[in-house]
Amino acid sequence: MEISVGIDLGSTTAKIIVMKNSEIIYKCYERHFAQVKQKTLELLQKAKTFLKEESFTLSISGSAGLGLANVSDISFIQEVFATSEAIELFNPNTDVVVELGGEDAKIIFFTGGTDERMNGSCAGGTGAFIDQMAILLDVTPQELDELSLKAEKIYPIASRCGVFAKTDIQPLLNQGARKEDISASIYHAVVNQTIAGLAQGRKIEGNVMFLGGPLYFCKGLQKSFTKTLKLDADHSFFPEIGQYYVAIGASLYSKENSKKFQFDELVETISNSNPVVQETSYAKPLFENEEEYIEFVNRHNKDSVPTSQIRGDVYLGIDCGSTTTKIAIITADNNLLYSYYNSNKGNPVEIVKEQLTHIYKTFGESITIKGSVATGYGEEIIKHAFKLDGGVVETMAHFRAAKFFNPEADFILDIGGQDMKCFKVSSNSIDSIMLNEACSSGCGSFIETFALSLGHDVKDFAKLALFAKSPVNLGSRCTVFMNSSVKQAQKDGASVSDISAGICMSVVKNAVYKVIRANSADELGKNIVVQGGTFLNDAVLRSFEKEIGYNVTRPNIAGLMGAYGAALYAKKLALEKSTTLSLEDLNEFVHNSKSVVCGKCGNGCNMTVNTFGNANEEKFISGNRCEKGIGGKLNSELPSLYDFKLSLIENLPKTHGKRGKIGLPLALATYENLPFWHKIFSELDFEVVLSDLSTKKIYYKGQGTIPSDTVCYPAKLMHGHIENLIKKGVDAIFYPCATYNFDENKGDNHYNCPVVAYYSELLNANMESLKNVKFLYPYLNFTKPKALGKTLFENLNEYGFDVSIKDVTKAVKKGYE
Repeated sequence: MEISVGIDLGSTTAKIIVMKNSEIIYKCYERHFAQVKQKTLELLQKAKTFLKEESFTLSISGSAGLGLANVSDISFIQEVFATSEAIELFNPNTDVVVELGGEDAKIIFFTGGTDERMNGSCAGGTGAFIDQMAILLDVTPQELDELSLKAEKIYPIASRCGVFAKTDIQPLLNQGARKEDISASIYHAVVNQTIAGLAQGRKIEGNVMFLGGPLYFCKGLQKSFTKTLKLDADHSFFPEIGQYYVAIGASLYSKENSKKFQFDELVETISNSNPVVQETSYAKPLFENEEEYIEFVNRHNKDSVPTSQIRGDVYLGIDCGSTTTKIAIITADNNLLYSYYNSNKGNPVEIVKEQLTHIYKTFGESITIKGSVATGYGEEIIKHAFKLDGGVVETMAHFRAAKFFNPEADFILDIGGQDMKCFKVSSNSIDSIMLNEACSSGCGSFIETFALSLGHDVKDFAKLALFAKSPVNLGSRCTVFMNSSVKQAQKDGASVSDISAGICMSVVKNAVYKVIRANSADELGKNIVVQGGTFLNDAVLRSFEKEIGYNVTRPNIAGLMGAYGAALYAKKLALEKSTTLSLEDLNEFVHNSKSVVCGKCGNGCNMTVNTFGNANEEKFISGNRCEKGIGGKLNSELPSLYDFKLSLIENLPKTHGKRGKIGLPLALATYENLPFWHKIFSELDFEVVLSDLSTKKIYYKGQGTIPSDTVCYPAKLMHGHIENLIKKGVDAIFYPCATYNFDENKGDNHYNCPVVAYYSELLNANMESLKNVKFLYPYLNFTKPKALGKTLFENLNEYGFDVSIKDVTKAVKKGYE
């Protein structure tokens, strides 16, 4: 009898498998919350019954397991090879393995030569990505999965990064889109990331094994994968023990590559093991002692807005942000009567309704709302839903609030949940604005993500940072990159408080050096006001002051500044009466939303129609990209170049040439130069066939052959256009290589972008379907018609199209005309 043990310590979970003669006799799967050593000992204790009586072999695998294996003298197997061991035992006919873990994703191709593809610096399309999206929707991962199975439509959502995805999802939530549809769209994004970002041009086909926790627990994700990859039940496998395959492989590997262990000896060895500090660097503490902290707190307590119990005429400000909703009610003398700050839970309309009802019931007739203004992401929907008196751009709301606290303010830094805004102020006006673009690593959601992953709520996590003795130096990096640094710090013995302090410092470094791009603190200004919910974290505030070298103003309502500024604007309106819904109106308030596709032009915008009120008397439409979607009319005096081009394409003469069908993809340079090529090939007696206009559907047709995750979207579309032409049965496809485009004498050069110029080479090398059709991609020179004609003549004849140089020269001349 032979007992072997495999432990898989992944990025977020720990798994143990005990096998007797290659049969599983015990298994366990739990999250480790970065407490890798403790969880390993826990799992061993749970398996003690099967290990106590005799010796056994043991191997460790997984992204978080190498350090522990090294210091405990336990054999280690890389997870891809561990998976291969398990596949060889249980599923030897497997062609492809798709495995998604907490932060790791991998594809292993077995047929046609073993090939493995793993995610590098991005955790998009993994379990951590799904967890983040569930938090954003204010549901559990299980609830997200159940919602996805009730979806009616799919929205396009970015999948490369949680930040990009949040940017797509938050407006959908604020606009009232169904959570069922968003949940399914999240899964669809994961599938697309796997196909386009991970497979990178190699087809996922044959017998496909799906492994890992997300693909075991998420039935909606299983459905999305099989539907997108067009796999039937005979070729897609989701094993009941799919989340244990790496641990199984480690167990099998240990039989030949591990020494024998006794249970008590092993537990003692792991208990006494301590990782060697090698890679982690540390910074100085935020506060040297408690006295220093008390002085800091007292100084900032001076920047406070007075609260008031005086009632009467009041002004309402609502800031519906990316992740939170803030409400402020101020009195005539600008004092704060009431405030609210909390997560919008993916449904800001319901939150605002609850709060307004609470305000009316609490204050009754003792207050009269004389003005109301909304700001933030959800400004428009909140303004329409509750008939507020106005809206204000959030930059101006924050500007007005900052000026209230420090009239001399010359620089304002606002850090919210996902957004960072920096305003330079000159002559009492905003002089310039800097925003974070595609990264939220300097924002509140960044800290919250790490807090939750380490088993803390964000408030407790922030407090831990204040008196950390050795803050970890994490630099200014994105969430995904920093995950590896945090894990390394944990392996090196850093405490949670050290990591928390390091993350707070990182937020500041990201703001100063990535968003503001300052060379020195003097570039910021002398009177700096910091605000936003993130600056309520004293550790972030202290980090900022230490980084720039002097003190700043942090209002005690830093998280409410948008709402407070909106309330100040409401007061400025000087209205006799507000249109804000009354308590009676709120009692009858009903909010309904439905998703529709605008059919008033070819764009087919996905729109959300929101209706408010008992009789649905108020309607708000979002998602439209022009006036047509909301029943308006476009300015008929302005010509539409899109309509002009589309009309020109539609009215090109249909040809039925004797030389066969030649396909021209409506993408990249061929689209812009279409009249030129259409004329040439028509004159040469070809039937010219165009691919269909670009759509998401066309993109998905070709995404499986895209080898680069970072190439531009227009280039990625080209793959779908090629597939579209092949489906139309063309004899040949033409997309030439061209260093130069036509010289229109409007610039100092007329080079093509390198992607446009030579993408044909990549298509030819990566699209197997092109082997079934003649693919013509000669190198042409548009600046010399004679040379172009000669090259085209040689290329056409090389592929068997019998044309004369005379005919080609004549056709090229007409093309230039």
